[in-house]
Amino acid sequence: MSKTIIQAIPKIHPKHIQWLMPLILSGMMSGCISCFNVLMNVGFINGFLHKWLASWSLSWLIAYPLIMVFLPLVRNFLIEISLDPKQENSKPK
Repeated sequence: MSKTIIQAIPKIHPKHIQWLMPLILSGMMSGCISCFNVLMNVGFINGFLHKWLASWSLSWLIAYPLIMVFLPLVRNFLIEISLDPKQENSKPK
């Protein structure tokens, strides 16, 4: 029985997810946004792929450190404005 591509990838330790997830997410988001921006600004021209990849690499270089800075700030902000399920259940009705 043959393995699928996902099954063939070696497993990583869960502790690496904290930096791998922002790395992959920032790459995907900066790639999509830079593609859209290049397409909107110059159109689908000769050399589009080269312009997009150059834009994407610079965008990703900026996006990954920013997401590593903003992720804990946003997480803490959301924790502060979220209801605590323990407190919600203990309120008198």
